[in-house]
Amino acid sequence: MQEPKKPNDVALPIAAVDPAAERAAEQSIYLQLGAEKFWQIARAFYARVDKHERLRPIFPEDLQEPIRNQAEFLIQYFGGPQTYSDRKGHPRLRMRHAPFPIDLTMRNDWVDCMRGALIDAAIPEPIVALMMAYFERTATFMMNKP
Repeated sequence: MQEPKKPNDVALPIAAVDPAAERAAEQSIYLQLGAEKFWQIARAFYARVDKHERLRPIFPEDLQEPIRNQAEFLIQYFGGPQTYSDRKGHPRLRMRHAPFPIDLTMRNDWVDCMRGALIDAAIPEPIVALMMAYFERTATFMMNKP
């Protein structure tokens, strides 16, 4: 059997960790970064999506609303104000992404764009590792096609 070329060539199982400790660490990220960093991440992510041949077709022509949605969601998830839920209701990520075919390739493309966005936004370690653990798990959870 041939080894994967990159670590994300396969969807990894959700790791067994202390969920309460992991969630507490995730929720402290907003306090460490501040809101503007999340907007930078969202803008950097969608700049990458805008040039991506497989991801670009599933997004609207105007990316301003997706940028706003992602920034507000990430702010909320990582411990900031609940602006996203105040405006849009419960995130319901699987339901909101169900219309889009998400297979392993799309999942990996999304993860690669998000990893690049964290680099573009100059997010420091160990915050990158915490955020990427969340993004990897969530991207796997969003998969709806073999």
